[in-house]
Amino acid sequence: MFDDVAPKYDVVNDVLSMGQTRRWRKVVVEAMDVKPGQRVLDLAAGTGTSSEPYADAGIDVIACDFSLGMLKVGKRRRPDIDFIAGDATRLPFADNTFDASTISFGLRNVNEPKKALAEMLRVTKPGGKLVIAEFSQPVVPLWRTMYTEYLMRALPAIAVKVSSNPDAYVYLAESIRAWPDQDHLAVWLKEAGWDNVSYRNLSGGIVAVHRAAKAGAEAGPSAAAAALAAHTGPVAKLRRNIARPAR
Repeated sequence: MFDDVAPKYDVVNDVLSMGQTRRWRKVVVEAMDVKPGQRVLDLAAGTGTSSEPYADAGIDVIACDFSLGMLKVGKRRRPDIDFIAGDATRLPFADNTFDASTISFGLRNVNEPKKALAEMLRVTKPGGKLVIAEFSQPVVPLWRTMYTEYLMRALPAIAVKVSSNPDAYVYLAESIRAWPDQDHLAVWLKEAGWDNVSYRNLSGGIVAVHRAAKAGAEAGPSAAAAALAAHTGPVAKLRRNIARPAR
């Protein structure tokens, strides 16, 4: 499904959000507050739109996604960014690799989101941070009703006109409606082992930006890290394949 919508993905997002996605992503980058020399994991990065601000600032960013179609579109547009295919529930990175991890509007699409939160904790360095942007629940009842009507009625109708795969946006509406609210996601973060969990509502709660940090001292190499290191060859090969423009 994501492979199918990849060519028009960013344009359709701008249309359906009425341009708000740009503001939401800017808030995420500000919350990350990373500096040149640090390494960032941008999970569910899609075509790399969310990764670009870090690359432009001289930050070492890895754009990781499950959809090869998304990654290929992103690599054609930004060959300077490292795009890596990966499963959020079994990340192809060693323990304590990244100074910060982030996922924007992608956690909802993971089959086992709690497992993804634990994996991001594993690959983030002690003292590192996590920032998540995800659709949530508007806090004012009237606004929530209006938003639900837009999701279930207007959004699919608009998608028919602007998207190459309208059914994908029916899924989008349904997945947003079924997703837990802000407080439930905050509980998931704590259960996964993240500390200093907080969130900020955007657009009246349509989106929430969650922040958390990883505590603890640096640990030695784990068995999981050793096992993941054994996959370096295939991952490197995959990176080369994605980097090659589609014919």
